[in-house]
Amino acid sequence: MTLPDARMWTLFRRNVQPTATYWSVFFSFGLCVAFLGPTILDLRCQTQASLQQITWVFFSQQFFLLLGSGVGGLFDQTAVSTLFALFVSSLVISLVFAFIPFCHDVMLLYVTMATAGLAMGVIDTVANLELVKLYQKDSAIFLQALHFFIGLGALVSPLVADPFLSDSNCVLGANWTANASSRSDLQHLRDSLAGPGAGLLNTSQYPLHTEGLVVTRVSYAFWIMALLNLPVPLAVLALMSRKRLLPCSSSSPRLLDTDPPADPDVDSGHGHGNVFDCCKPAKLRGHPPTFFILHALGGAIVFITDGIIGSYAGFVYTYAVSPPLLMSHKAAGSLDSIFWASITAGRLAFIYLSYRYAAPLLLTVSLAGVILVQCLLLVCYASCAFLFVGTCVLGLCISSVLPSMLAFSEDMFHYHGNKTNNQHVIHSRGSYSFLLCSAVASFIGLGLFLLLLYVHRLHTAPNVQPLPSPSGQIYSNVI
Repeated sequence: MTLPDARMWTLFRRNVQPTATYWSVFFSFGLCVAFLGPTILDLRCQTQASLQQITWVFFSQQFFLLLGSGVGGLFDQTAVSTLFALFVSSLVISLVFAFIPFCHDVMLLYVTMATAGLAMGVIDTVANLELVKLYQKDSAIFLQALHFFIGLGALVSPLVADPFLSDSNCVLGANWTANASSRSDLQHLRDSLAGPGAGLLNTSQYPLHTEGLVVTRVSYAFWIMALLNLPVPLAVLALMSRKRLLPCSSSSPRLLDTDPPADPDVDSGHGHGNVFDCCKPAKLRGHPPTFFILHALGGAIVFITDGIIGSYAGFVYTYAVSPPLLMSHKAAGSLDSIFWASITAGRLAFIYLSYRYAAPLLLTVSLAGVILVQCLLLVCYASCAFLFVGTCVLGLCISSVLPSMLAFSEDMFHYHGNKTNNQHVIHSRGSYSFLLCSAVASFIGLGLFLLLLYVHRLHTAPNVQPLPSPSGQIYSNVI
């Protein structure tokens, strides 16, 4: 074992419990992000809502996920508030899974999914921040593992739900024998509704009953997922107990007060003050312009690549069943699963690669690979076989962009508490135009990354001198 290997292993063993806890809460995130697509038709039956009404649950979840990502920064003050936020959020996800079978009104389901989205957003922000603060310069490999658990949860959720999904119209009307949708039509609709772009689908062509006898077993799937997720809040509770942050441990000295100063966990509760301190003019005045340009470019790269993931996962099925491919519903329905499985496998592989290679190199290769695959998909747009191959390779290439970008940001700025939010942005319609938009976004993403590398070089150049702040403190180029 080489010296770096021994150091990384020692670092991981020292922080194994908090690391495993942060990984587990991201499994909760993945579990919650992927269950709506496969179960949406059964939820429509349960609430006896129209298809147009039920698809608004996607918006409800995603909008409050955005709000939750911002709210998560409010909890990044002390170890108590951080772990309490993770405990409550992961527990809320289990409670949401358990409560969904009792949502027989669509408005109640909207509120329930909004609550789940808020919890997911808090988890997304807090777990990323805490892992970066825990490992700092060595966070790349652990961030790759963290985002691997999103894919793992997203794979488990549909597998749990599949045995309980209805094969036919689960609301039986008086004349259901004549007008009920066929099994193939429902499977086509279910696959079309999977993915972040589901809310944009024209669903008026599918006449489904809203009144009649409800026949669905999907409640069992949600209760199973609630039980699968239950160990996660217990793991967070165990970590709080180990750190002596629970009320019953108040008589004992807290672990944070006895840790050596070199432990990154010690700094997690200091130096923050108010959540908006980082936005005060006095804090921003001492930084060169390149500091702000780097932040804008890094955010834009994550914004674009996450948009490519969202658009591809949301529209690859519709593209596959449309001319000129005209694939079968079953074959096209497997593309989304292949894409997410490739992302999961890619993040697993990049756990090792991020240890061996620097983040800028991995980002360059990943973004170049995304462009190459998108261009080949445009050239071979009529090939069903290449669509499968391209989907797999695209998932592998794009899987590491977000965790690698977070790790590279830590290298540039030495983060100790700034938050990162990422949202889906690209929503396109049509068939060939969907690939064209993704390819254009890929070129923009690579161009922005090359510009980021150039600005980073200027930012760290010796001729950029540190500037004194009004308080007299000297700010260096790399903070």
